[in-house]
Amino acid sequence: MGRAASDTGHSQGYTAAHATDGQAGTYWESSNNAFPQPLTVDLGAERTVGRLVLRLPAAWGGRTQTLTVLGSGDGAGWSTLKASAAYAFAEGVNTVTIPLPATAGVRHLRLTFTANTGWPAGQVSELEAYSS
Repeated sequence: MGRAASDTGHSQGYTAAHATDGQAGTYWESSNNAFPQPLTVDLGAERTVGRLVLRLPAAWGGRTQTLTVLGSGDGAGWSTLKASAAYAFAEGVNTVTIPLPATAGVRHLRLTFTANTGWPAGQVSELEAYSS
């Protein structure tokens, strides 16, 4: 929560900062009809990351988003932490957990969205990173 986040494009006022603001009702939404779309978060220091939790507003209808998870120690060189996969967000819960191989030395996380069955853009209301 409160970590710096950036994107290469967003829709209206749905900026990357909403993905780390701790408020489930706000969200980041990429530019419409412009996949792929990355969302990047700076964890502030190198950490070991073992899983991610992605949230959308619980009241939203279900959807499946396809994304790849990348990690970097310096924000320049990127490694794939989780290959592209489809994640189902179920209406009423809208939370997905993505297990990762425990990877030390990750300061920057990048989620690259390539599809969304519920809207023509990538969407995240909260991105949480945990060590295990």
